[in-house]
Amino acid sequence: MAAEEPIPENLEIADELIAERRAEAPGETPEDMTPWQRPITAVIDVINYRAGQIIALMMIPLIAIVVWEVISRNLDSILVDAGFGDLAKSLGLGPTLQAYDLSRMIAGVLWMAGAGYGLMRGVHIRADFLYRNWSDKTQATMDAVAYLLFFIPSMIFFTVVASQFWWLSYETGERMALDSAWQPILWPARIAMPIGGFLLLIQGLPEIFRAFHKMGKERERKFVMFLPIYLIGLVWLTLAIFAPDVVPGGEWFTGVMSASPGLSKPTIGLIMLGAMLFVIFIGFPISFTLIFLGFVFGIWGANFKLTTLLMTLNTNSTMLNDQLMAVPLFVLMGIVMESAGLMERLFSSIQMIMSRVRGALFIAVLIVSTIFAAATGIVGASVTMLGIMAGATMSRAGYDVKLAAGTITAGGTLGILIPPSIMLIVMGPVLEVSTLDLFRAAFVPGAILASLYLLYTLGRCWINPDLGPILSEEDQPETSNFYGAEVALICLGILTICRVFGLGLGGAFGGVVPFGGLLMLLIVMAVAYQAYRKLAILRIAVPLAVLFHLYMVFGNMGEDGSLSIMSIAMAAFVVLLAILGRPIYSKDAEEGFYFAPLWDEFFAGLMPPTILISFALGSILLGFATPAEAAAMGAFGAILLSIGYGKFTFSSFFDSLIKALEITVLIMFLVAASNFFGAEFSALGTPQLMTKLLLGMELSPYIMLLLVMALIFLLGWPLEWVPIVLIVVPILLPVVHALDLHGLNRYDMMVWFGILVAVNLQTAWLSPPVALSAYFLKGVVPNWDLKDIYIGMMQFMLVQLTGLILLLVFPQLVLWLPRVMSGG
Repeated sequence: MAAEEPIPENLEIADELIAERRAEAPGETPEDMTPWQRPITAVIDVINYRAGQIIALMMIPLIAIVVWEVISRNLDSILVDAGFGDLAKSLGLGPTLQAYDLSRMIAGVLWMAGAGYGLMRGVHIRADFLYRNWSDKTQATMDAVAYLLFFIPSMIFFTVVASQFWWLSYETGERMALDSAWQPILWPARIAMPIGGFLLLIQGLPEIFRAFHKMGKERERKFVMFLPIYLIGLVWLTLAIFAPDVVPGGEWFTGVMSASPGLSKPTIGLIMLGAMLFVIFIGFPISFTLIFLGFVFGIWGANFKLTTLLMTLNTNSTMLNDQLMAVPLFVLMGIVMESAGLMERLFSSIQMIMSRVRGALFIAVLIVSTIFAAATGIVGASVTMLGIMAGATMSRAGYDVKLAAGTITAGGTLGILIPPSIMLIVMGPVLEVSTLDLFRAAFVPGAILASLYLLYTLGRCWINPDLGPILSEEDQPETSNFYGAEVALICLGILTICRVFGLGLGGAFGGVVPFGGLLMLLIVMAVAYQAYRKLAILRIAVPLAVLFHLYMVFGNMGEDGSLSIMSIAMAAFVVLLAILGRPIYSKDAEEGFYFAPLWDEFFAGLMPPTILISFALGSILLGFATPAEAAAMGAFGAILLSIGYGKFTFSSFFDSLIKALEITVLIMFLVAASNFFGAEFSALGTPQLMTKLLLGMELSPYIMLLLVMALIFLLGWPLEWVPIVLIVVPILLPVVHALDLHGLNRYDMMVWFGILVAVNLQTAWLSPPVALSAYFLKGVVPNWDLKDIYIGMMQFMLVQLTGLILLLVFPQLVLWLPRVMSGG
């Protein structure tokens, strides 16, 4: 019987890539498993489980080191600018030599040493597009064969070579010299490579035994009978490679490996590519497939020495990559914010504020999904959370199921694009562009897509009000008789605070008194709070705010007397305020105007996550902090928010660390494996051959780009974004480099292409029948039909394609902000 569709209740919402994480507890084995296999499986599982628990705790010193570095450096800068340099020096403030190197070494050890734990928990991803349609026996047989032929040999090679690499650095006392001012010794960090390889290797045994159990006793007996022959062959192969003079035939085998291949290197690379696609689509975990194929075809096409050198150097460079260090920290930030329940509170308040508008729940879903996307790029968690919050309410309010499902699934995918997108962090090194520029470039496209979603839903509700009716009277909150004035005054207060914050950040108040920007912001916030609590102060606060904005309007006037778009928008807002806010000064308004209680809930839900995200993203976009530093500050701020909301417990925080470790291992180990595979593939010269063949077709550069986008879109159905970004995109890059489009230089071309890929893969996430978003939503809203969810997703896929076409035709939508913020 064919395997069934994924069971929604079993899906792990921590990340969309973890489709069916292992359910049984570590050390737990089936009672009918072969007796001699049970204790081996249990012991190895527990070893990796304990190792994972210890390794997950390393995120705490990682956060502490980076947070202290950011605070120390910025406090030093503030005090020096204010004339308190001696005080800063006496407090020991300022940049440190060791923080940068320590943090990236810890981050590298984190995912490398935790790889065995990741396999034990079943988080190393596989492309199960074909695999999940096979019977249990077929799945188990393929797993057993792949583990015996691919996994075990490749992990032995990896562990031995990594051990040699570590021993060389230990013996020579090698230091980090090229990009380090501190120049620490390297062997303490590099020891994670052989340890991680060994833990992965031994975890392969429980995976093989589980496959034996799953395939049935009759088929298992055949495999067990073959095991002695397999073990003898495995020992001979290992010794023939690493100690050829010890075993008979070893020197002959070494000679065969070093002999010139009968085929050209580019041809071997094409075979390597075909083998990769075949093995990936039969369902074996992608990381181990890439490592094995990298070894085999690297030795065939070049030699063993070059292959092992590429493996160690690429793994080491991935471990020490300062951009990728942001991955575990941003993941932890999103998981902690999710567990603190901040988004539920925000959704409830926005729903109440918009209760008198058609499609209010659509608006609430899209606003919350946009904010949550800026906190984490975890699509599975976003869709599940939005489904739990909005699904039942939408059904009760009579909302159209198709449009509701499309809104939730489309809003959930925004995390792929909106910074701090994990995809963009991983994509930066692949494209050889700054993650900072990718973040800046994604900001406007993310806003455009969110706006297109909103316009589509509200437009549909305007044409057909039955799709998103106004909430019933009992569901509407209590407000004053002047609700329009409430909204206008709240908007004016928020706009004023944001404007003052921006001016202070730009140094507009710094010349008045020390820390002038901070003091001015605190004063404005205090006045706004008093105006909110005591209505009498509105008589003073509102005119001051209006005058301030009028000043800003004419303060933005150019030398030729022209007004900026921002100035005109402010002037229009002031006029709107005057119209809506005028009734509050009448006698009737004195008796009937007040701020509704829903605003308390609104600020409690909106301000903390918004401030946290604004500081994290703002510091990145403005260049005040690296993505890794902002990620550490964001994770630290999320922990403080969790404490402030009374949601923090040590057990829940430890669970968050474990989930963050699993997702980090999933992504980063695949990054390292892909880098090794890609280095071997490039060394064979195949990408250059493919580029030459494609460009020889003499197609228009725009047609060529459309073909590349179409290929990525189609691959986005069966594959997750990680293998596409790490495997497919590097193969296509030489072709993209050769295209001359819109007169862009190579760097801008790569930034533009990176955002196109991100939007394209976001579109593929909405493409039935493979996208897991549908299963996540069905799992939390079981009364919605899967067919209706698919139809809703396809509507928004068309909206998404509209956004992609806009970005293709107008690349300045992507490149404008990076150029402006970099002074270009």
